[in-house]
Parts: sequence; structure tokens; C-alpha cells
Amino acid sequence: MSPKEFDRLVEESLDVIPRRFRRLLDNVVFVVEPEPPRPGLLGLYEGRPLTERSVSEPVRMPDRIVIYQGPHERLARDEQDLRRLVRETIWHEVAHYFGMDERQVRRAELRRRRLLGRLGRR
Repeated sequence: MSPKEFDRLVEESLDVIPRRFRRLLDNVVFVVEPEPPRPGLLGLYEGRPLTERSVSEPVRMPDRIVIYQGPHERLARDEQDLRRLVRETIWHEVAHYFGMDERQVRRAELRRRRLLGRLGRR
């Protein structure tokens, strides 16, 4: 997939974030990069979680959510699986933005998968 096509896939996949949370995303940008700085990463949240911010903080650079194209493409079995992986990565990194640590995110992902399974969606 070309970088431009992957950018579009990431942009389309942002709808995985429920609207009520999308409205709260402030001063955060989504970036696509070809490869991660270390193996094993599909995405990375860089910034200060919303739960740790103060209204008295000075203006600062936007937080970043980076989605890495290479690892997604290597893991995906087909285009549908690629779309699923990207959506899961976005959901995971946005959870970090909202202040969840890795353990909390993993538990929430498990609950979300169970719920989607019961609803017949994956």
C-alpha cells in the first residue's frame, strides 16, 4: 500500500473513537511513519495524558499519536485485517491520551473485544 493510501486508511479509521471522546481530543495530531524506533511497536502516544494536565500550563506543542505503516502491513493477512489492526492501534493510543496506562488499556481492549464479539463485530 502506498504511504498516501495508508494515510487515508488511518484517517478513515479515526471513526473508531466514539464521538463523545473525539470531541475531547485537543491539541493532538495523528502522524503516520514508515517504521517504529524500536521493534514491536504498532503505534506510539507521545505527550502528556489528559489526566495529568492543568489549566495553568503554558501553551505547548501538540501531543502526537504515531501509527507505523510497516509493522501493520507485515502483520496483516489482508486489507480487511490491516483495517482492523489500524483501528485497534488508534483505539489503544487514544486510550493512553486519556490517561490509561498499559495495563488499563489491555483490560479495556479485552472488554471491548468481548462486547464486539457479542454484537457480531470484529
